[in-house]
Amino acid sequence: MTGIEPETRPEQGRRPLSLRQWLTPDMPGSRLMGWVGPLLVTLFAGVLRFWHLGRPRAVIFDETYYAKDAYALTKFGYEHNTVKDADKLLLQHPPNLHIWADGGSFIAHPPAGKWLIAIGESIFGMTPFGWRFSAALVGTLSVLILARVARRMTRSNLLGTAAGLLLALDGMHLVTSRTAILDVFVMFWILAGFAFIVIDRDVSRARLARKIAERGEDDGLGPFVMHWWLIPAGLCLGTATATKWTGLYYIAAFGLLVLIWSMGARRAAGVRRPYAGAFAFEAVPAFLSIVVLSLITYVAWWSGWIFNAGGWGRGRVASNPVTAFFQAMPRLWDYHQQMWHFHTTLSAHHPYQSWPWNWLILKRPVSFYYTQPTGCGAPTCSREVLDIGTPAIWWVSIVTMLIVAAWWLVQRDWRAGATLLGFLAGWVPWFYYGLNHRTMFLFYATPMLPFMVLSIVLALGLLIGPATAPPARRVFGSAIAGAYVLTVLANFYFFYPVLTGHVMSYESWHSRMWLVSWI
Repeated sequence: MTGIEPETRPEQGRRPLSLRQWLTPDMPGSRLMGWVGPLLVTLFAGVLRFWHLGRPRAVIFDETYYAKDAYALTKFGYEHNTVKDADKLLLQHPPNLHIWADGGSFIAHPPAGKWLIAIGESIFGMTPFGWRFSAALVGTLSVLILARVARRMTRSNLLGTAAGLLLALDGMHLVTSRTAILDVFVMFWILAGFAFIVIDRDVSRARLARKIAERGEDDGLGPFVMHWWLIPAGLCLGTATATKWTGLYYIAAFGLLVLIWSMGARRAAGVRRPYAGAFAFEAVPAFLSIVVLSLITYVAWWSGWIFNAGGWGRGRVASNPVTAFFQAMPRLWDYHQQMWHFHTTLSAHHPYQSWPWNWLILKRPVSFYYTQPTGCGAPTCSREVLDIGTPAIWWVSIVTMLIVAAWWLVQRDWRAGATLLGFLAGWVPWFYYGLNHRTMFLFYATPMLPFMVLSIVLALGLLIGPATAPPARRVFGSAIAGAYVLTVLANFYFFYPVLTGHVMSYESWHSRMWLVSWI
């Protein structure tokens, strides 16, 4: 197994042969091998997420909102009120689609994630498989993205593959990928945006090296460098925000990260005034790509509400599209004020609510579905879909995140800093709402999960050591890393029945409730 190579720094006197190699080390091995491992773990993740995806044949947890909202978007362009027994009508054979009441419904979250759920419903119908299809698809693809971005960050094919495998084996990632709720979509678009930003770091540093080599002289600020990969990053982060407002924190965090990386690249390249150069040539284009383009993308996802009469608070719609757009903006702003009021005053007690300071220890998971059927061969049977992370990942990530934080504080390694920032952007903001007793749940931590996995992989890479480390250390580190991955696999296998709604005896179910608060 390949560990993490330390970054070469100017003061170490080991500058590579060319400025490009100095700024962007070469990727390991062939391109083919860089895809084989990630694709294999993605295939494995896909099997886990699509296998019996339509079971249980029920409307579980918040599917009662999002499955119907998604269907309404395809019919009206906006979320629509439904009759009282709409869930029962949808579960009939065949589904009874006469579920509409009068008027548009007030919604708490923007429409992007529901539009994606609607894709599966349009292809496979208003069935549990149909409304869960898109979540399973993006959950599977997120494994591929994390594997590839971890490979790029660590310059290790095996560590990249390990990152994808760990994400595939996380219980909460599996459950949210098999349920028509919004959080897996938020995570996917944030992770995709992060991946584009990491790609942009490599590409822009190589472009900076080439321009400096061509110019041959330094005017103090360095050359202008265009960051084309930030454009898809902005599209992704805007879509994340248009799914849940959680994406706003990542727009701010990643925008700051891009500017810091631009400063660091110019400083490493020997530019005399690196900070002024980054502000002069890169700050404004980065702001336009990440912030302004995200805002445009966010508004675009509201098109169904903007251009169709009948949505909550929409009112009359002008026939001219341009007039209709500007007519809608004040009303959309009013709508958002009502949404903000809802989110900041939501404090109703819920039996599965939890606080952000308890998330990493998995104190209170969420039961998406629980029944006591018959047919398990025991006096009492249980069947549950429990939204809980794999303990071997979540509990270990507490330690590895501290290791990554210390690594960044001591060496300012960009990989550690990016991982730490991605984690904190998804965690720290919730403390404010928690202190104000806002109702929240464990699955709100889903966007943090890829960065938790990255912290584990980075720690494993440090344990194994670089290629120049003593063979005994590398053998020992590889053995520990391999044993850990096998432990995660065994832990996931043990919890798999309560993640996917398998029927089992009550005693078998209870043996998986390790903490009293899990019941």
